[in-house]
Amino acid sequence: MRWNLRLTAASKGIWKASDLQRSLAEHGLVISAGKMSGLWSGQPISLKLDDLDVICVVLGCEIGDLLIPQPETVSRPGQDTTQQTAVGSSPSVVVPKRRDGRSLPPA
Repeated sequence: MRWNLRLTAASKGIWKASDLQRSLAEHGLVISAGKMSGLWSGQPISLKLDDLDVICVVLGCEIGDLLIPQPETVSRPGQDTTQQTAVGSSPSVVVPKRRDGRSLPPA
């Protein structure tokens, strides 16, 4: 998924994160400056569905305006991953890590 808040806000005439932050607060969604910066300039790590509702109301948009699907980024079983890598680059190797910080047993 691609987060599209900034472009959606711009299409509604909101050009600054602080303007959107004020409008969201008027509708009961108070967001810290740090979280607002993350929403405005990047991909949010997490976002409550209720917060998405408020954002959609303030911007007068649908959820599909904020979240753009990118199915081409999903790997499929049996798919040749070498076709997706750029010319001259090597495919990246994913190394699983445990959440508790311990190392995995040798392969």
